[in-house]
Amino acid sequence: MTSRLVVVGNGMASLRFLERLAEHASGRFRVTVIGAEPSPADKRVLLSALLAGDMDEAACRFRDAAWYEAGGIRLRTGAPATAIDRAARTVRVAGEDIAYDHLVLAIGSSPIRLPKPGADLPGVIAFRDLSHIDLMREAAKSGARAVVIGGGLLGLEAAYGLARIGVDTTLVHVMDRLMERQLDGRAARIVRSAMERKGVRVVLEADTAAFEGRDRVEAVRLADGRVLPADLVVVAVGVRPQADLARESGLSVGRGIQVDDQLSTSDPAISAIGECVEHRGQVYGLVEPGYDQAEVLAQHLGGLPAAYEGTVLATSLKVSGLPVFSAGAIADDAPGDRLLLSDPAAGIYRKLVLHEGRLAGALLIGDTAESRWYFDLIRSGEPVGARRNDLMFGRVEPPRLAA
Repeated sequence: MTSRLVVVGNGMASLRFLERLAEHASGRFRVTVIGAEPSPADKRVLLSALLAGDMDEAACRFRDAAWYEAGGIRLRTGAPATAIDRAARTVRVAGEDIAYDHLVLAIGSSPIRLPKPGADLPGVIAFRDLSHIDLMREAAKSGARAVVIGGGLLGLEAAYGLARIGVDTTLVHVMDRLMERQLDGRAARIVRSAMERKGVRVVLEADTAAFEGRDRVEAVRLADGRVLPADLVVVAVGVRPQADLARESGLSVGRGIQVDDQLSTSDPAISAIGECVEHRGQVYGLVEPGYDQAEVLAQHLGGLPAAYEGTVLATSLKVSGLPVFSAGAIADDAPGDRLLLSDPAAGIYRKLVLHEGRLAGALLIGDTAESRWYFDLIRSGEPVGARRNDLMFGRVEPPRLAA
């Protein structure tokens, strides 16, 4: 007898889970998917490439409604889940109570809005969906000035995309360097220079005090009194797990919906994956951990032994043609030995961190061809051994024996 499986959320982690469920638990469940957005999941991580004109909107789409129908999946879009009755095992959606035997929450995260005066003015937006792309493109047509707040990955991508389409863009960051979680000081300076060559003004150690304007935003005022004119402000200072639905139903919630290594919540009939979850005290807010969690949960529900033990994070981007890759423990205070390679003339910088004979972190600027190999070494924990002396130069093939 098939069980009733309801998935709340129709984002990237949810879709990956459905794809893997078809592989690991085919025929076990009758699946219903509930999505708050009006259309099926899109590739949110590709928004910056769409803005920059590197791909079209069709490339940002995943599966269409026909795919769900072919897989026997009931898809409800444009109708958010508003309540969970754990005793009755139902989810309330647009006045309908949908029954489940097992429930998966994949409700994602929401962008953090700065609690500053004027934050609700028209023209102050996040960088989250296709509607924001349209607003940014309109800014390019009108000759608008944009301020992007946030010097992390999303902020850099937004600023780069805006500059690429001809918008006068200033990037504001509260810290003393860009992407401080993924880059050391030297790498951050290289990335800043690349942004500035693209035409983005970078303002560091700048705390936003208020958004100013009458009918819509006209400027950003900084805490030191400086005023930056702005017809469009993109706030990209991070995301927060959406956990209200779980909290209101009585599930254990910290910073996110708390799950164990099998992605089970405090109710064994309810699992959670993606940006909404907190696992071992960690909230990720990124796509790759959600994919890892989707794979584990699909295997677990398929009756296979599987456990999620966390995800080694990696960041990969291209700034004005400059590829950047960062993975693992590369912070200045991370334990271990540093191997450094710097060739400014060639635009190459590499930093590897070795701890207890294993690669713990890798930071590559300019030449990232070996990034996947380094990342696999970090994730596997394989001892470096005799390759230590050659590790900086990438994959070394073992010598071939003479025939």
